Amino acid sequence: MIDEDAESNRLLQALRARGVDITSVAEAKMISRSDEEQLNWALKNQRVIYSFNLRDFYRLHTILLEQEESHAGIILAQQGYSVGEQMRRLLRIIATKSAEDMQNQVEFLSAWGEEVDVSS
Repeated sequence: MIDEDAESNRLLQALRARGVDITSVAEAKMISRSDEEQLNWALKNQRVIYSFNLRDFYRLHTILLEQEESHAGIILAQQGYSVGEQMRRLLRIIATKSAEDMQNQVEFLSAWGEEVDVSS
């Protein structure tokens, strides 16, 4: 689920065109809901959250783990990536990590850029 901070119709369309089952907070009728409510909705609906709200979602991730509670997974990014770059990195995560792998995990979009061959 793409949260309000990261929501982009172009990104939604690009990911859907590549077969990704994705929804937005607007489609889930979760606009203006708290981050906690969004995480609860995502867990109940087995959806990973994608957000630019790094600080708040990482804090919630830490709290949930300390309380031995769960979430379906969180992908965090800083603003400034083009739609194409977000799509490429998100597709790389989706191809690598299953829904089970994402349980209670946080992935940072910045870690999923192009790999550089340093052997030359």
